[in-house]
Amino acid sequence: MTKDVSNHPPAALTQALVDLLDVEEIDIDLYRGSRQPDGAGRVFGGQVIAQALQAAQRSTVSSRAPHSLHAYFMRPGNEDFPIIYRVMRDFDGGSFANRRVVAMQQGKPIFNMAASFQKPEPGLTHQDSIPDVPGPDLLQPDTELRREIASRIPEKRRAQLLRARPIEIRPVDPRSWFPPDRRKPEQANWLRLVSPIGDDMAMHRAILAYASDMSLLSTAMLPHGVNWLTNDLQTASLDHALWFHAPFRVDEWLLYTCDSPWSGHARGLARGRIFSADGRLVASTAQEGLMRLRD
Repeated sequence: MTKDVSNHPPAALTQALVDLLDVEEIDIDLYRGSRQPDGAGRVFGGQVIAQALQAAQRSTVSSRAPHSLHAYFMRPGNEDFPIIYRVMRDFDGGSFANRRVVAMQQGKPIFNMAASFQKPEPGLTHQDSIPDVPGPDLLQPDTELRREIASRIPEKRRAQLLRARPIEIRPVDPRSWFPPDRRKPEQANWLRLVSPIGDDMAMHRAILAYASDMSLLSTAMLPHGVNWLTNDLQTASLDHALWFHAPFRVDEWLLYTCDSPWSGHARGLARGRIFSADGRLVASTAQEGLMRLRD
């Protein structure tokens, strides 16, 4: 039976995500990240990226905004425990600042990240053009597409794939789940929060960091006819990079375009660009992930 998501008000879904990413300061440069209330098993990588970015932002003066972060996943996070984030203030200069963050669970590091911050200043400008794709109003939400195939989703994965989500995604060219079709390693999705949030730009950046982990590795799978439901496929994010270029709001439509130039040696590489609806390139991403076929 398809899970009924009508009893999840959009504002409540959005507030739950804001609360999840709003790390708690427990000492100087030491923060605690909350657990996903209904989480089970492995922590979503985007959650760890976003909470680590929040910890780094909390340790930096507000006049400097992050322009890049580079992270490595070392161990899978466990949904049974909160995550502790230790921030190291490596550099504070006139224009730039640098922070390192280590995420810990049960005394072991599971993730580390370096982030660079800059005081805004003018400079030479150019950017890629936004692709010519249908707008979000012409596309079907991903949640509706998943409900249409609910009866074919394995029962052990059904609740996870059909649950109500705080970020709405509308695929430009929806993929085939059963069986997964082999196609060019490119995809594009419109995304935005399901309800508005305030003007805390640090939170907008954290939520974009959270969402940036959603489309990359799946792009590298596209030429191989596999997806998250393939039984003999083992996947995990290995690293993640994110560059912030221009101001944006995550409660307004953003276009996330991804491509994968290479895969091999049980790894896949993917790149992404994030555009505002008015055509500004607001962020870029890159990720390498594990794609291992097991016996």
